[in-house]
Amino acid sequence: MSQPCDIESVNEAFRLARDQFETMICQLHSDPTAHMEHDQVEALMRKLGTELMRLLFQGHLYVRSKREERMESVEGVDGIVRTHCRENCEKNLMTEFGQVVVRRKGYTVRGVESLFPLDRELNLPEGKYSSELCRMVAQDVADSSFDEGVKRIGSTTGAKIPKRQIIEQTVEMAQDFDAFYNLPGKPEETSDLLVITVDGKGIVMRREDLRPATQRAAEKQNDSRGARLTPGEKSNRKRMATVAAVYSIEAQERTPEQIMGPKEDKPGAVRAQNKRVWASIEHDSRFVIKAAFQEALERDPTQSRHWVVVVDGGEQQLLDILETARSYQAKITLVLDFIHVLEYLWKAAHCFHPVGSTQAEEWVKEKALQVLQGEAKSVAVNLRRSATREQLAENKRTPVDKCAAYLDKYLPMLEYDSFLSDGLPIASGVIEGACRHLIKDRLDRTGARWRLKSAEAVIRIRSLRSSGDFDAYWKFHREEERQRNHSCRYAAAS
Repeated sequence: MSQPCDIESVNEAFRLARDQFETMICQLHSDPTAHMEHDQVEALMRKLGTELMRLLFQGHLYVRSKREERMESVEGVDGIVRTHCRENCEKNLMTEFGQVVVRRKGYTVRGVESLFPLDRELNLPEGKYSSELCRMVAQDVADSSFDEGVKRIGSTTGAKIPKRQIIEQTVEMAQDFDAFYNLPGKPEETSDLLVITVDGKGIVMRREDLRPATQRAAEKQNDSRGARLTPGEKSNRKRMATVAAVYSIEAQERTPEQIMGPKEDKPGAVRAQNKRVWASIEHDSRFVIKAAFQEALERDPTQSRHWVVVVDGGEQQLLDILETARSYQAKITLVLDFIHVLEYLWKAAHCFHPVGSTQAEEWVKEKALQVLQGEAKSVAVNLRRSATREQLAENKRTPVDKCAAYLDKYLPMLEYDSFLSDGLPIASGVIEGACRHLIKDRLDRTGARWRLKSAEAVIRIRSLRSSGDFDAYWKFHREEERQRNHSCRYAAAS
């Protein structure tokens, strides 16, 4: 039930808002507006309505200021009691409707920082920009460039926020990402497979934010060689982001023939459940892999489920996974991504058959089926024999030797016949999709060169949205902001 209002105080606080509302009605009733097309009327209403919202917000802040009770003193966390009260201390706040002014009481004594209890009550930001405006900025820059974010905020709201401030606010908004995911989680009540998968994706960086080894290589490059790189030369412009995913999936038994057979014979897809995907350009591979295992332990603290780790064969990544698994005493099944095996087989096929030919396609199908049947070792042997029998030149047979070496090197992770009968996933579609969505679609745009902090912030925001955690994170972030900006400055009793 609404409480009765003091009409006089309402009129005092919201007089300008009432005037604006009357102005809107008059303009909508006027002859010039009567000759506008509907979209022009809509644009006019947006402009006038945004100003109305700003004035309503300003009126509300006026009410809060008037109702703020004067206290005898306020004690800070420093133990100093602030007895001097200053009235009507102003703070500008840029909101999605435009700028408003917060007038509040400040408590101080000479030589110490003032405290503003109303700031704590309102949970005002440390800077100029409101938290709701920052939330809108986060959603914008997660999908589009910072320049586009500036334009969109300017065209769809009453706010003005320069590019540099957008970047700074984005970094601040993402700062509680690790703390949020370090909160205790609930175990999953399921016996489904628990899958961990990791991959890497390069991002073009400003030279000062490259990893030390890449930075040294970039500094040694001779720019006088022109814009084109020589064969085999790396551009030394990228820093590797590590992408991770943890999810549950129902075991689905399949046969090799179903995998390689016609589409109509393939079993229906089993969807990943409770999927969390994230990435980091700031932290190294070991840090992200450790976080992935911690996430898995939150879901299955007794390690009673079957843990599957799908990898692409990256050597350092694999070493980090094995080391982390040992440190957690986690029993895992390592599966080499079958799609990567197919890529090697296709390259080898083109040593024997023309590119795009039916013979190459049939050759790959035959070899892939053998690999899926658990015969990777014999496939590697036969590849080398075929290259020798065909008397391929050394440079021509290189893809064949690479494919055979790849199969030999990762033989324990190629037991696909056993994996399929146990219903395990053998492809890394989830992590490939995460690489594309989290990194490529936003950070791999032509001409973009990223700073470390802003790249990490955008990746974190995209990760939160992809995992369905953004709203929960934002609530957590606002509470962290209250603690950082306000609560930590007051004595416990204040």
